[in-house]
Amino acid sequence: MNAQRGLPPKQGTKSMLVTNYPQHLDFLPEMVSLLKVPQGWEVKAAAVGLGKPRMLYPALNGSLYVTRRDGGDVLMLTDNDGDDQFDEIKTVLYDFKGVHGITMKDNYLYLCNNTQLRRYPLKADGTLGDMELLISDLPNGGQHPNRTMSFGPDGLLYLSVGTLCNDCKESDKDAATMLQIDPKTWKRTIFASGLRNTIGFDFHPQTGELWGIDNGGDGKGNTWPPEEVNRIVKDGNYGYPFAYGKQEVDQSREDPAGDIKESVVKTTQPSVLELTAHMAPIAFVFFKGQSGIPAEYKGDGLVAWHGSWNAKKAVGFKVQRIRFKNGTAVGAEDFLTGFLQGNNRFGRPAGITISQKGVIYVSDDANGVIYSIKQKI
Repeated sequence: MNAQRGLPPKQGTKSMLVTNYPQHLDFLPEMVSLLKVPQGWEVKAAAVGLGKPRMLYPALNGSLYVTRRDGGDVLMLTDNDGDDQFDEIKTVLYDFKGVHGITMKDNYLYLCNNTQLRRYPLKADGTLGDMELLISDLPNGGQHPNRTMSFGPDGLLYLSVGTLCNDCKESDKDAATMLQIDPKTWKRTIFASGLRNTIGFDFHPQTGELWGIDNGGDGKGNTWPPEEVNRIVKDGNYGYPFAYGKQEVDQSREDPAGDIKESVVKTTQPSVLELTAHMAPIAFVFFKGQSGIPAEYKGDGLVAWHGSWNAKKAVGFKVQRIRFKNGTAVGAEDFLTGFLQGNNRFGRPAGITISQKGVIYVSDDANGVIYSIKQKI
């Protein structure tokens, strides 16, 4: 398959399944009117012309940091007049090839690409001080180089490493895992394994549990395997590459050395919720009681579906609300839709974050737009 998820395979590729790859439309301001959000919410284009913005992180002063993997830089966007649209764009880092993951703690901005974890002290104006290299030997990117990270309630750093291929038994033990990193020593251990590519993950605000949305494999059909919503527990194995979903054995896989697939799969963690195949989840964040957000949203999450390239019917290209009940995922419903118009699309949601003021920001890395969504006044 093609080396980067999100692109159709090259012509002549074996097991080519692409039958409906939506055509790209360049962004025009009037397209915002095509977007749909739930009643009581409104959506605006907060910034345009940003190239390929990916992951987002809000600063305490109201600015928004944006990583641009393809540009190897980080932007700081500032809304000077409080209208939820950014008036000022400043490049705060320009020399970190493939930068993707971003988080913040104790006045440091943490950034990672496929092999490195770095941190930078934050200056009073939001710009960055001198770089400190913390880790330099994360698994090389392969097919899934998009590392993401977040500090947990325990103060430890969690960093997701996707599989280096589409569908294979990894030789690198740190691939297809969730790593746990001690910020006192920067030594890492494997927190959970068998996660094919969990780019989006977050900690539930009430239970403190780690939840993530895992990308299913490509080339296995239009409707299988599903995208998974997982409760990620310490030492849990989530099945990849031998199983998907609720311990459903992947019969296309050969048996592991000295064992059989079925016996291995019995020891794995089943997914909690299965969603439509090939929607390609990127960011996932919980509502954590931010001001301006209705109380009934607390404990639910938002996932950015980047959109399919190998499904018979185009799927994804939207943001969904993942509903939780009693601390567990129970269903999904549309939250931001309209990017897909027939066999055309003018956006691919990638990053999501929620500011302390209750503004939801969504990045579109196909047209270089960041959208703001908030409750109507």
